[in-house]
Amino acid sequence: MSRYVGAIDQGTTSSRFMVFDREGSVIALAQAEHAQIYPAPGHVEHDAAEIWTKTQGVMREALDKAGLQPTDLAAVGITNQRETTLIWDRRTGKPLHNALVWQDTRNDRLVSEFARDGGRDRFRDLTGLPLASYFSGLKLRWLLDHVEGARERAEAGDVLFGNIDTWLVWNLTGGTEGGLHVTDVTNASRTQLMSLKTLEWDDGMLSVFGIPKAMLPRIVSSSEVYGETKAPFAGVPIAGILGDQQAALFGQTCFAPGEAKNTYGTGCFALMNTGTEPVPSKAGLVTTLAYRLDGQKPAYALEGSIAITGALVQWLRDNLHMIKDSAEVETLATTVEDNGGVYFVPAFSGLYAPHWNEGARGLIIGLTRYVNRGHIARSVLEATAFQTHEVLDAMARDSGIPVKELRADGGMVANNTLMQFQADMLDVPVVRPKVSETTALGAAYAAGLAVGYWKGLDDLKRNWGVDKRWTPKMDAGQREKIAAAWGRAVQRSFDWKLDED
Repeated sequence: MSRYVGAIDQGTTSSRFMVFDREGSVIALAQAEHAQIYPAPGHVEHDAAEIWTKTQGVMREALDKAGLQPTDLAAVGITNQRETTLIWDRRTGKPLHNALVWQDTRNDRLVSEFARDGGRDRFRDLTGLPLASYFSGLKLRWLLDHVEGARERAEAGDVLFGNIDTWLVWNLTGGTEGGLHVTDVTNASRTQLMSLKTLEWDDGMLSVFGIPKAMLPRIVSSSEVYGETKAPFAGVPIAGILGDQQAALFGQTCFAPGEAKNTYGTGCFALMNTGTEPVPSKAGLVTTLAYRLDGQKPAYALEGSIAITGALVQWLRDNLHMIKDSAEVETLATTVEDNGGVYFVPAFSGLYAPHWNEGARGLIIGLTRYVNRGHIARSVLEATAFQTHEVLDAMARDSGIPVKELRADGGMVANNTLMQFQADMLDVPVVRPKVSETTALGAAYAAGLAVGYWKGLDDLKRNWGVDKRWTPKMDAGQREKIAAAWGRAVQRSFDWKLDED
């Protein structure tokens, strides 16, 4: 029997390949960054061909580092940045345009156009999603409207659409030589083109958005054998696909209703498992697929997406040059006792959950001559915790289930100052698991289950353990005071962008 399971983790800034053993421990890892392309304000693109090249490279590198052969892998799973939208030529395999990244807001005029008749929530009952620039459907519509010849060729079946998971599977299974054109239910649920109830492309949504059905991938479960790899090595089953945040939920073994996780990365993404029936949101969250195992009922989740968290630390480093390395933000933040009255709302490309204000823009408020670099750094970290608090509060209101513990993962969980402040704001424990690579682990789990490497969810639960736990220390009065100040700052960021911008 093959000894390990592999996982491709294709994220916003890099591609990784990781190999896990039966206990969920990391055996091998390789990672490569790819370019971030900013052709205009609000425009964010990736070169999909570069992503494919980097993915092949890290797969080879990880196996070589560990002295492994492809035959050592029982299966490979894929997890990916969601909503990032791509079209390519079926015959040549070449993208027709750079991929539009989930952060890209060039389709905001389309959002306003479709919201005129019925408002932002006109499709929420069907798709679980509000109208927003975030989701793939209107990004795809923009590409069809602006890439010369794309619509005609798509209607003829010559142009394919996919998020990054679809692009990778297609290439891994042969590309122009019979590559599989599929996506799983979690990624499909982020397009605003799939019905939450039927888990199929909705003809009404395709008609309204003007999307040719011929260009869409087949929707599959999150855990089943789809096919075998042909490149960069042949014969390994591809058996799991999960959007990155659902993969983290799965890797955190949040299999019961009410269990929640937050991933602290470029953005923050909090998900709560709500069981086998979708829970509509009245508090500004989205209803999404959590996962679907082969032959079983789907599991649903409530999600709150925050656009800018770790990216704000990068901005402090790269744009303001206040720090040289992202890890320095904690050192700088601990030079002061509090934020000095400063609040930083990082609405660089609008606000996502629970506000969904496309016209919001970033602000720093509360500045006095007392404020120094330490206060700015602290306000940067606190912005992440404040936004997460808003999202989890909305989850509790929608689901009727209070969050009793938050499982945390992602790069920022190494920041003890942030994690302690997060526990203080939520007034519940925040827990970091022993295996912090939960996104890749979730994809590996999905693939391993499909081929019998793990026998069931109980096997996965036994792998989960606590590395560190932060408990609340802040008194209720202080918590309410600073949360109210944050709320005032957020209100002032709304609708700053003017139409003529």
